[in-house]
Amino acid sequence: MTIKNKRFLFLIEAAMVLHRYGTPSHRLERSMWKVATSMGITSVFLYTPTALVISLEDDESECTVVRRADSGQVDVDKLISLDDLLTKVEAGTVSIDRARKEMVRIDEAASQFAGWVYGLANSVACMVVAVFFQGSADEIVMSGVVGLFVVALESIHRRWQLEPGLLEPVSGMVAAVTGLMAAHFLWPMDDRLVALAGLIVLIPGLRVTIGLTELAVGHLSAGVARLAGALVSLATMFVGVALVWRVAGGWRWIPDPHIPVPLWWSWIALAVSPIAFAIVFRAGYRQWPIIAAVSICGVATSWTVAPIWGAEIASFLASLAVGCGSNLYARIADRPAMVALTPSMLILVPGSLGYRSLAALSDQQTIEGIQFGFAMLVVGLSIVGGLLMANLVVPPRRIL
Repeated sequence: MTIKNKRFLFLIEAAMVLHRYGTPSHRLERSMWKVATSMGITSVFLYTPTALVISLEDDESECTVVRRADSGQVDVDKLISLDDLLTKVEAGTVSIDRARKEMVRIDEAASQFAGWVYGLANSVACMVVAVFFQGSADEIVMSGVVGLFVVALESIHRRWQLEPGLLEPVSGMVAAVTGLMAAHFLWPMDDRLVALAGLIVLIPGLRVTIGLTELAVGHLSAGVARLAGALVSLATMFVGVALVWRVAGGWRWIPDPHIPVPLWWSWIALAVSPIAFAIVFRAGYRQWPIIAAVSICGVATSWTVAPIWGAEIASFLASLAVGCGSNLYARIADRPAMVALTPSMLILVPGSLGYRSLAALSDQQTIEGIQFGFAMLVVGLSIVGGLLMANLVVPPRRIL
């Protein structure tokens, strides 16, 4: 069926672009409904991580379309541009033809960061996580090396358009092999910590949290699909790791005693991590200060509260602080809350607990594995609760 209504075409294309750049279901559906209503169009948008179902109707025509789409990684810079464009369309200050051309330009625009900058940011993010996991200096450096390997694999996978689902197990195998080889041939180190920190950007902790959020706000199909996809990605990634551990586990050489870096390294890592995660999510330089402020506020809250009341309360209060800070920024700067929210959440999400759960189960430590898995669920739900409470304490002005 050929759709001739230009307004319908714009709404369909806009929903597809928002989907492509990682907008969660509850934000996409509400945002697109608001734009369609401002144009006098009755609309229904049904989002899942792999498809969009859109029904549109005005006085002249109606249509229902189904589009296959894969939800991509959040691109903060493009989301800001898209949000500005949708606001202009909603206000009627730009024509549909011009809006469609502008949307194509935004979609096709190259990233403001060169590939090597993105790779370096991923490597630094892995090193920061290794510091947070109390790794030694050797383990921190090797985590950064693994992070570079993972970025290279991601680039090859995207450029050669390889089979979906292949990246995770191959990356897991490469991370495990690199850690074991470094421990065997270079110097003793905990290869398990190296693999976990080096894979941290691929570990789907953020997707788990978003899936739980979608379930909590009633978007059941999107939440279940995203949560299932995240858990399968985590499982396939760990399969690659576990296979290498079974074959080359004799190379493991963990130092005794294990000497972590001094505590002040954590504060340096905390200062550096927001910038690294901002680049990972392709946030422009102007957004770095607010991302840094919100991230540091969230992590500092977690570090302060966790020794007193435990990880669950710490996760709730940290996500509450991050959500309130992001919503306050959205109200003051008239920007999407996702600009500060998404990079800041990456440090808090419980993906590493899921990885540790699978690692314990593979070592036949069933009780410990179940405990880590349950902790991942509880921490994830605590984060969701904090974000929902933040929307009540500081209501966001913008939907995105």
